Amino acid sequence: MSNGVKFIEKYTDSLWLEKGLSDNTIVSYARDLGQLTEYLLPRNLSITSAQSGDLMSFLADRSQSGVKASSLARSLSSIKGFYQYMVRENYIEVNPAALIESPKQGRPIPKSLTEADVEALLAAPNVGTDLGLRDRAMLELLYACGLRVSELIELDMSQLNLSAGVVKVFGKGSKERLVPVGEVAQNWLQKYIKQARPQLLKVASSGVLFPSNRGQHMTRQTFWHRIKQHGITAGIQKPLSPHVIRHAFATHLLNHGADLRVIQMLLGHSDLSTTQIYTHVATQRLQNLHSQHHPRG
Repeated sequence: MSNGVKFIEKYTDSLWLEKGLSDNTIVSYARDLGQLTEYLLPRNLSITSAQSGDLMSFLADRSQSGVKASSLARSLSSIKGFYQYMVRENYIEVNPAALIESPKQGRPIPKSLTEADVEALLAAPNVGTDLGLRDRAMLELLYACGLRVSELIELDMSQLNLSAGVVKVFGKGSKERLVPVGEVAQNWLQKYIKQARPQLLKVASSGVLFPSNRGQHMTRQTFWHRIKQHGITAGIQKPLSPHVIRHAFATHLLNHGADLRVIQMLLGHSDLSTTQIYTHVATQRLQNLHSQHHPRG
């Protein structure tokens, strides 16, 4: 094993132990550092001997190959974090990435569904079938709580308390939060748990809340595909994904007067600036309404 690979493994282990980052995030960091290692190799350089100019050349090469500014920013974040770790652990003396600035990037405004779009999507599953009733309950809970797709598909029965009207969610970095579940979603969940869930479970003692047809936790890809199919049934032409429904949850709350910090807590955002993107969506909606209906719009 080369020193570079060894140090990358030590760094990613530290991310898991010290920061509790998700597996997906750690895999992304390792992939970014692996790409840097591959770039340096034919130049007779290692990740431990690279200088600032080498790192800038790597980022420039990635940019010229068409990599988005957001992906470049994440790569640089991975690289900066790695070299900060290397200096802290006394493996190197100087951080070669310290003075490299992140590429400028505009934060994209999330694509949002209207409330009518959401109503059509929620009504699309055939609730006369076990899978359809499960999908309806999942969509209702997703929209009611604004969950990440990973949070939704990994739910167990022990995390759901319908009598209290809350669901316990383990978000990024294993951070725990309680999210209220609306009455409509509660009703669909009760119906699903009573009628469909027992038919889908292959192991009676399983705690999986939303089992696949194999009786196990559903994959993100499977749920994404199910949403796409229901979107076609509902006649929705906009791009659809679990994350788009999460955006709709936040945007619709804001449109109806919810406080931004409350939305931050419900979404599980550690930084309010992450949530503030939704104000752009709401502001644009207000501007459109003003131009359409105000006599001097």
